Amino acid sequence: MSPLDRLQKLASHFTSANPVPGSDNNIQPGDSHEYHHKHNSHTLSPSTFLWRAACIEPNATAVYHKTASNTILRRSYLETAHRARGLAYFLLKHSYKRVGILCTNTPAFLEAIFGIAAASAVSVGVNYRLKTDDIAYIFDHADVDIIIVDKEFRDLLAKFEATEKGARVKLLVDTDTDGLEGEYDKAVLEGLEYDRETGGKGWNGLETQTKDEDSVIALAYTSGTTARPKGVEYTHRGCYLAALANVIESGLNYHTGRAKYLWTLPMFHATGWTFPWAVTAVRGTHYCLRKIDYPEIWRLLKTEGVTHFNAAPTVNTLLCAAKEAEKLPQPVRVTVAASPPSAWLFEQMTNLNLHPVHVYGLTETYGPITKGYHMPEWEEIDLKEKYAKMARQGHGFVTALPVRVIKTGDDIKEGEIIDVQKDGKEIGEIVFEGNICAKGYYKDAEATRKLWAGGVSHSGDLAVWHPDGAIQILDRAKDIIISGGENISSVALESMLATHPSILEVGVVAVQDDQWGERPKAFITVKEGESVTGQEVIDWAKHKSDISKFMVPREVEVVTELPKTSTGKLKKNVLRDWAKGKRDAV
Repeated sequence: MSPLDRLQKLASHFTSANPVPGSDNNIQPGDSHEYHHKHNSHTLSPSTFLWRAACIEPNATAVYHKTASNTILRRSYLETAHRARGLAYFLLKHSYKRVGILCTNTPAFLEAIFGIAAASAVSVGVNYRLKTDDIAYIFDHADVDIIIVDKEFRDLLAKFEATEKGARVKLLVDTDTDGLEGEYDKAVLEGLEYDRETGGKGWNGLETQTKDEDSVIALAYTSGTTARPKGVEYTHRGCYLAALANVIESGLNYHTGRAKYLWTLPMFHATGWTFPWAVTAVRGTHYCLRKIDYPEIWRLLKTEGVTHFNAAPTVNTLLCAAKEAEKLPQPVRVTVAASPPSAWLFEQMTNLNLHPVHVYGLTETYGPITKGYHMPEWEEIDLKEKYAKMARQGHGFVTALPVRVIKTGDDIKEGEIIDVQKDGKEIGEIVFEGNICAKGYYKDAEATRKLWAGGVSHSGDLAVWHPDGAIQILDRAKDIIISGGENISSVALESMLATHPSILEVGVVAVQDDQWGERPKAFITVKEGESVTGQEVIDWAKHKSDISKFMVPREVEVVTELPKTSTGKLKKNVLRDWAKGKRDAV
């Protein structure tokens, strides 16, 4: 049997009418799907990746998951595509167009990302760690007409359901078991039956290739720590190109075996940085995790041969400090983003065979948009310098335009774009252009105008631009500490304090000072089995570290835990409240 015959036979699992690339039954110009083809191009959408993976390797393992009932679930690409198709037809049957998702990292969430897009609908994944009034606000603002909710988070929708709009929204509860018990599973079965009743078109009756690649595929809401969350508009084209960039930049297909990707990053965060699509594009296995569990993560790293995961520096810090930590026999690529990491952390990770892929981005850039590319000549330089270079945010992704740093200040008008010097010293704001910048904010024209002032997408992050073109973040504008005329980067000070042998994590914020205007205060957590006081850290910083004297904090407070967002970023706004004595802030 020829490869083409095998593909056609595999496609028959979905529908006998399904077109196979290169075969005689391809859709032709003039038929009902004319929009699908030009002679030399097609519209870009990642929604085709699941159907494609199932056609190529139907029996490959798509999902490995320990369910809410603690059973191990394994599903093939054929099964996963089958379930996503069922959800899509259920949404089409009932004309649902905006689909909320309130789930942890479960197979249902993964299936929904593909099923919703295949039904020409928009997904709205929401952080279940938000306050219930923020959850209600997002689902109201996004105009959802149905919500897929994990059974564990069902009660978080009480406020939304109490509203006039919320009372009309249908809920599909996912029980996250290996059975077919909840409303979500019943909806999947109903959709599959609806497909059979209406002609059995399978995936050929769904939108695996969008009519308009600039149309919205998902709304990704910002965390809303200082204001109401904003709905960032993700397009089919942007997600497609961001996903392909992540395949390349994170090396998802660099090895001969199958990528085994561990879901430590929340899927609700920037739609999982587009990794649901990226991992599926290379037919990798998704290792879904209901929660961050360091012993379980180490078990999977050691026994399942996980090859990739994404995590914030704080997650990697705690992973390296776990008692289960030991050098792995095989290298694991760890895409690191969120808060700027320290060179010390990268050295610790590398010693465990966890190899950092340092990226940087925002919700407004589909997640990562820059990478700290590792240069071969770095192997010849001092280790300390090597890891410091690795901790830079680097250059723009392969599918983006080069990242820039522009001047800021009172003498710069809004929309005026002037690059800083590439000297590694002049501080400016990071801005972006190109394919993987989000369209704008849903129902917020003024915020969209500010985001794109001057024709570039503004980050609000401050950085320097090095002579080799790499950028390096110092802080967000509000986190720079100005003490006696000196600018102190809280990020740089955190990195230096983290090299203390007893310190696990560090957060630095500005406090008011009558003499200097502002000064830094540090909050620290201590490694298990270690003991250190704030004064001992201050003495170490003054006499044994490389920290400049004007940067040494006058106060170092030991706490049991630092406040963080769902993706592991330090909540600097909460630390500022703590510094003012407001300890009820979270």
